Amino acid sequence: MAPYILRKRGDIHIIDLKETLYSMDDAFTFVKNTVARGGVVLFVGTKNQAQDCILEQANRCGMPYVNNRWLGGMLTNFNTIKNSIKRMETLEAQEADGTMAKLTKKEQILLKKELEKLQLNLNGVRDLAKAPDCVFVVDSTREEIAVKEAVKLGIPVVSTIDTNADPDDIDYGIAMNDDAIASVNMVVELMAEAVLAGKGAMTQEAMLKEQQAKAAKEAKEAALASAAAKKAAKAAAAKELVERKATTLKEIMKEDEAKKEEK
Repeated sequence: MAPYILRKRGDIHIIDLKETLYSMDDAFTFVKNTVARGGVVLFVGTKNQAQDCILEQANRCGMPYVNNRWLGGMLTNFNTIKNSIKRMETLEAQEADGTMAKLTKKEQILLKKELEKLQLNLNGVRDLAKAPDCVFVVDSTREEIAVKEAVKLGIPVVSTIDTNADPDDIDYGIAMNDDAIASVNMVVELMAEAVLAGKGAMTQEAMLKEQQAKAAKEAKEAALASAAAKKAAKAAAAKELVERKATTLKEIMKEDEAKKEEK
């Protein structure tokens, strides 16, 4: 953490806010570019200071999140997690269509407890079809397992890092006091803005590609129309020539007949 520390005052380490500002800018750019390429960012923050803002900001920018508890293997054993999500959706369907209500009270209580537990842990990743392209973490020390799983799979990690953290496994570390609610809210909101900016860039790129495709289609249609017009003009000219020759031939034949009659 030495590069991020401005100075020490007794046992207190004072973070260099310039380094924090630079790292926030780098993280913002990386997340924006990742999303602009169609990537998915997983928001992770299970500490009390982060749970609410992770839920709010991830929903605001339309990205998956984990804000209750990181389940071991959530990245490295994703197939098992997907099976748990299917189980959650099955229980939700049973509750919605009345199937669960037909069971005994004891069975209903057990299934509802199971459903509540699954929803609490997996509701934020129910639409995650594959491993994310980036993981944003609040407090890398607390979310050590999440960081290790991401590193194992080669997934870039953007994370807040406090003075007691090890930044070696973090690709884009943001040095800050991640125990302060205001600081956490600010950084999580910034990452959500980066996601939205990336989506905006992706939309503009898609619009540009659509315009280019439309222009190419119109140019192709114009070229085909021009070729068809030339072909039609050529055919008309050939027809006119044939008709002229036929007319000339008829006139010659009439002249010959007239001469014969005179004789």
